[in-house]
Amino acid sequence: MSFAAYGGDTACQEVKEMIENEHPLFSVLPHPLIDPAQLREWAPFEADGSLGTVGATVKLTTVGAPTPKVSETTVARADAPKVLEYNWGAGNDIRWELEAVGGGTRLTLWHNIDRRFISMGAAGWHICFDVLDQLLSGTPVGRIVGGEAMKFGWPRLNSEYAQQFGIEAPSRPPKVAQS
Repeated sequence: MSFAAYGGDTACQEVKEMIENEHPLFSVLPHPLIDPAQLREWAPFEADGSLGTVGATVKLTTVGAPTPKVSETTVARADAPKVLEYNWGAGNDIRWELEAVGGGTRLTLWHNIDRRFISMGAAGWHICFDVLDQLLSGTPVGRIVGGEAMKFGWPRLNSEYAQQFGIEAPSRPPKVAQS
């Protein structure tokens, strides 16, 4: 697996994270990105329905946050097995792209995140991608989010991404308001 991240230069930056693995395209979508049971194995949120249908309204609830945040999302694009787009709260657009590469898949995520917290988001997604890769390899380790992520390199990743994005690493997550 290889991994990369990108940051823009606006107040709300875009994180681009990418993994390449040996799993064929059909084995990546639809299940792990749209199916609530599969998302529960690796994603930083619970989904109360499938993210696989354009126009579907799904509630996403953060997991591992001091105060869970529930966001209603609408699926904007679901072109299986290549593209999935939805929002995760106001201004937090998410886009997944899948591309066949050799005998495997390149999975790319774009996620708009407030610049002040972009390194935290990138670190979190990095760990989620590691967990997803294990799930796809047939050796699931279970979701690693919140305080549990601290045991799996989140502080180091947060610091490394902050350096990469040219910001000071935030020392703690932002307080999440209930919606």
